[in-house]
Amino acid sequence: MKKFLFCSLFLFTGHTIACSDLLNTNMRILDTVDEVNLCEYEDKVVLIVNVASRCGYTYQYASLQSLYEKYREEGFVILGVPSRDFMQEYSDESDVAEFCSTEYGVNFPMFATSKVRGKKASLLYKKLYAASGQYPSWNFNKYLLSKDGKFVSSFGSSVKPDSDELINEIEKLL
Repeated sequence: MKKFLFCSLFLFTGHTIACSDLLNTNMRILDTVDEVNLCEYEDKVVLIVNVASRCGYTYQYASLQSLYEKYREEGFVILGVPSRDFMQEYSDESDVAEFCSTEYGVNFPMFATSKVRGKKASLLYKKLYAASGQYPSWNFNKYLLSKDGKFVSSFGSSVKPDSDELINEIEKLL
């Protein structure tokens, strides 16, 4: 029954029924009760980043926002996933949302605070682990997916969003 409802929903909204297993995951939007299925981002190049507001790499929010603004019209999206796995994120999601908006003007999709490592990792991060063979080793780890929702590459925290390495990979996929 669930499969039928899922397919019907996609037919009703005009989306294709085919969605990669990796993206076929429900996520709650940051600081809301609303959920979306990540199949909504099918047909886009997707960069998934586990973020934190009180990390030495938090400055990367500015570059992530710039990257999103530069390429979103070409079919690129960043999905931010706050995590407390490394003890550097606010405990209240409203504080996370306010910080991202006020300090960095973030307007790319941000999702609920989630576990990103180990047995308690969210379903999305378990799928990313299965596809890449690695969980994030720190905040601001990046996973790049192609337009068909397949894992392409991962980039560690030290790889800046405006690095040639990451931008070249994104441009190849667009």
